[in-house]
Amino acid sequence: MQLYHFSDDPGIAVFQPRPVRVPSARGPGRDWLNGPLVWAIEAAWQALYLFPRDCPRILLFPKADTTAADRAAWFGESPARAIAYVEWDWLEALRAATLHRYALPGAPFESLEDAGMWVSRQSVTPLSRETLTDLPGALRAAGVELRLTETLAHLRPVWDTTLHASGIRLRHAKDWT
Repeated sequence: MQLYHFSDDPGIAVFQPRPVRVPSARGPGRDWLNGPLVWAIEAAWQALYLFPRDCPRILLFPKADTTAADRAAWFGESPARAIAYVEWDWLEALRAATLHRYALPGAPFESLEDAGMWVSRQSVTPLSRETLTDLPGALRAAGVELRLTETLAHLRPVWDTTLHASGIRLRHAKDWT
């Protein structure tokens, strides 16, 4: 299992556990996820982080139980394995961004069994670092169709479908309250 961490910092020698910047409601018994951790993502889900850090985005993935109707409604005829929605105001930042993809060892991470997310409660030394300068190209290479929209707010109903929907940095999206 290949794990990654994405950062705009090219000089991370060791990832130290730290609490999340903006705590979230995590559900019963899961408040520890707001505490000091090192976060990683499985290779299959890395498209979630092929964006500038604060870029609001919604990514949609079909699941085993996704209905044909939901797939047609949200993907149309697209053969993409995922769809990424980004607001037009973030397009230039997406094009101009440079990210560093750090490969991480599997140990000491534990799976959260949610969208490829893993966490470690201890420091982690990266195995390698790769610089990514063409994020739209990286999304395309990952099988993700990029769709631009004026606002992400109209996509709220996707959470009521049989698709997997991941919303990241939505506090920065227009009209998202």
